[in-house]
Amino acid sequence: MQKIEHIGIAVNSLEQGEALYESLLGVKPYKREEVLSEKVTTSFFRQGPNKIELLAPIGDDGPISKYLAKKGPGMHHIAYAVTDILAEMERLKSEGFHLLNEQPKRGADNKYVCFVHPKTAGGVLVELCQEIPD
Repeated sequence: MQKIEHIGIAVNSLEQGEALYESLLGVKPYKREEVLSEKVTTSFFRQGPNKIELLAPIGDDGPISKYLAKKGPGMHHIAYAVTDILAEMERLKSEGFHLLNEQPKRGADNKYVCFVHPKTAGGVLVELCQEIPD
């Protein structure tokens, strides 16, 4: 793993979340994107080398909607940049981590992603992110 790629924050309302983080960070979001496969709309902020991803549910049956119903708004996951997501997935499986995806899938911000189950990662949902080549 190279670095922290972003921190994901679950919000009930993207508009309210964006207003809060615009005030908090002093910058506007640089990108909004729907990820229909995950039933979520994302909004990204960049402050120096750091990125925050806000995640708002689309509908009532996606993972973020379920997360918000159970735990409420707040930190959802931490994402790490990797250069070879398949190799990193194999390494983590060999170390005993449970992956939520058998194969990487297309995520937001032009990335392939895979999630590590929080039960095997100290209670933290971990996301692996690899930039999709142009």
